[in-house]
Amino acid sequence: MIWLVAEAAAGLALLCLGGEWLVRGAVSLAGRLGVSPLIIGLSVVAAGTSAPELFVSLVSVLENRPAIAVGNVIGSNIANILLVLGAAALIWPVAVRPTVFRWDGPVLIAATAVFCALASTGEIGRIFGVLMVLGLLAYLVQSYRLDRKDTQVRREIEDEVAELGGDRPPGRIALLLILGLVGVVGGAELLVHGAAGIAADAGVSETVIGVTLVAIGTSLPELATAVAAARHRHTELALGNVIGSCIFNVLAIVGIVSFVRPLAVPDEVLAFDLWVMGGVTLGFLALVRATPRPGRTIGTIMLLCYAAYIVSQFTGLSAMPAMYRPA
Repeated sequence: MIWLVAEAAAGLALLCLGGEWLVRGAVSLAGRLGVSPLIIGLSVVAAGTSAPELFVSLVSVLENRPAIAVGNVIGSNIANILLVLGAAALIWPVAVRPTVFRWDGPVLIAATAVFCALASTGEIGRIFGVLMVLGLLAYLVQSYRLDRKDTQVRREIEDEVAELGGDRPPGRIALLLILGLVGVVGGAELLVHGAAGIAADAGVSETVIGVTLVAIGTSLPELATAVAAARHRHTELALGNVIGSCIFNVLAIVGIVSFVRPLAVPDEVLAFDLWVMGGVTLGFLALVRATPRPGRTIGTIMLLCYAAYIVSQFTGLSAMPAMYRPA
């Protein structure tokens, strides 16, 4: 068990480092190619920060462990909202822009609803995977059009891209990209293998490990970004990153993974975790509409809810609804 935990921890460390190197290398490359900072921020940075989740889910499904792949996506979205934003709100009230309700929020609800509907069939096939990726591309194009008109948002994205990019020589850019790819691929392999071993030794399902250990690990970049943003009182960035990450998880990761291999959805997920993700997503968007600046009280409640969710996984409460599903 100790070796499995060490293997999973090493995988998480490699994923975090690899994701960081990949983002910085990709941003520098795009800058040298003359790509608009706004496009880089909406596509390269967003995709790069979701690279850990993508590679973990890809490795999982290729190794015939769909429970970890699905659990990673669902658990990451739950962690993004309750853990990441809860931690940010605990440090500084989360500022909510009106565009969240006009565009990003409705897209997140629609993407979550589509994912839940497809998952309820028990398997997401290749055709639906392609449609989900196309939906993501349409979202990015429209986001670019909207953010181009918003000078404040554009300035913030450009500042973030400038911080991540920098004027790096071609050799260093290539090194960052290579190290980043090796890090996320190797880290994903170690994490999935270690997580599966821990699940077997601990006597819990791979779904439980997917929605807890793997999901928290792959959400660490978002958590670090949100805490840093909250410390500098720029929580509107934390909210935007979390919503964007949730949309990427559902449309890009599920879409790409199910295109590579049809994605089977375990009964345990259908009976409990899928409903939790849907409820948390809707509840959070309703909350920020009613409370434009969620602060420490809301942040504490969100963290307690996440703790209760984690406890439910390891006490067997999350598996109880599946026991009563008709055969």
